[in-house]
Amino acid sequence: MGLDFVLSTNIRDLTPSNIVNLLSIKDLKLIEKIKLLCQELETEFDLISAERKQSLLSLSAYVSQKLKNEETPQLIVICTHNSRRSHMGQLWLAAAADYFELPKIQTFSGGTEATTFNPRAVKAIEKMGFSVSVEDDSIDNPMYHISWKKEMEPYRAFSKKYSASPNPVEKFGAIMVCTEADNGCPIVLGCDFRLSLPFEDPKAFDDTDLADQMYDERARQIGREILYSFSNVNQA
Repeated sequence: MGLDFVLSTNIRDLTPSNIVNLLSIKDLKLIEKIKLLCQELETEFDLISAERKQSLLSLSAYVSQKLKNEETPQLIVICTHNSRRSHMGQLWLAAAADYFELPKIQTFSGGTEATTFNPRAVKAIEKMGFSVSVEDDSIDNPMYHISWKKEMEPYRAFSKKYSASPNPVEKFGAIMVCTEADNGCPIVLGCDFRLSLPFEDPKAFDDTDLADQMYDERARQIGREILYSFSNVNQA
């Protein structure tokens, strides 16, 4: 992927987090609230089970090997609707890569079907410190502009199938964050690494008094586990 691709692709198909990494803009700094949260979540690694850590270390090893081979790690987070957990996962992958200064990691998300980036999930990642704005929230699948670094080109988030552009078609790692998508996609064509990493769906608490709490907890858990994985990339 090069600049010609970036300049010629439809704007809805772009993934600005990838473009930022592609252009090697090194002077951008994490938003302070996200940086502080990353430091806090690093102190909570003992909350991750031993079994879970083994799964996360396999992701560390995959990314490490790609970097050792001077390849660009491409990671796509997949759930059923590309509405909640997959977006949280992609955003945390991008923020964690910048937090640990890991070069060239490209992040993507998708579902087995396209729906919408759920507003409760958007609210949760905004509370984590991500800067969020929306183009037109009156449509079914609005475009969100999300930043985790100061003065970066915002990442444009919307719901899409995992096979849709600009998601990679070969030599990528697939992170399956829900059991339904994992079972529903016995084969993810083109991936050279697949990790089953299911998280409980906060959707179960929609329209209850616990909704905000559970969305926040899931966003923190996803961030904690991705940070653990990336903290081990150079040691894997």
